[in-house]
Amino acid sequence: MSTDVLNQIQNHMIGFSKGQKLIANYIMEYYDKAAFMTASKLGKTVNVSESTVVRFAVELGYEGYPEMQRALQEMIRNKLTSVQRIEVANDRIGQGDVLSAVLHSDVDKIRQTLDKTDRNAFSAAVDAILNANNLYILGVRSAAALASFFGFYMNLMFDHVHLVSTNTSSEMFEQIIRVAPGDAVLGISFPRYSSRTVKALRFCHDSGATVIALTDSRQSPIAEMADHVLVAESDMISLVDSLVAPMSLINALLVAIARKREEELQQTFEKLERIWDEYEVYEKVEL
Repeated sequence: MSTDVLNQIQNHMIGFSKGQKLIANYIMEYYDKAAFMTASKLGKTVNVSESTVVRFAVELGYEGYPEMQRALQEMIRNKLTSVQRIEVANDRIGQGDVLSAVLHSDVDKIRQTLDKTDRNAFSAAVDAILNANNLYILGVRSAAALASFFGFYMNLMFDHVHLVSTNTSSEMFEQIIRVAPGDAVLGISFPRYSSRTVKALRFCHDSGATVIALTDSRQSPIAEMADHVLVAESDMISLVDSLVAPMSLINALLVAIARKREEELQQTFEKLERIWDEYEVYEKVEL
């Protein structure tokens, strides 16, 4: 359901029961906290039963509470400031085991990504990368780590890879000025979405390049100008972005690309191994 959850609640307010109005009023005022509450916790917070919370979600047109919760999360994730993120994280974890909470959340995000990934889009992205005259990899701020990781391995495999690394919009456009039809661009962005990435990918799309978006939703601002969209679940852990699932999807891309160029890459890496050994790039560890 694409309609804003808060608008949905406002439109249904007149027909709500007393208990549903308690839920509605709480969400309208504290949607940033409600988005990360279980149905049970939300019910206890406003003094209604868990089943009332579930029926409330269904009344709004969702299949159940989880779907409504995801809609709330998608609505607010790009709006929360760092201070609000910290407050939300403290409410979610409370006095519990931080290590378990974070790792279990990451495991869940990988599982959701596995279930939701469009295999056709994944295969099309692999083919677009392999057939590109030039490959540009673009990700800034927290997404820069993902772009750098992908770029590191792609540069070992191929000689037409350009990792766009920049701190300003002008430098970014200077590095992608030669993007043309026949090229492919992998753009990476997760909430809070970088306006630099959005503008750069729009330029690449308008220049005729094949754009691949790695992001958290088909409603993401970089998805609308992409030819292929790869969706990976992400999450906010306090002021930190959890990018475990996107990294796992990048690993899958690298493996799929390597398998399709196995013979060619074997020769490349045999040469690299000789160089690494000759120039002592790695420590030799006796086992």
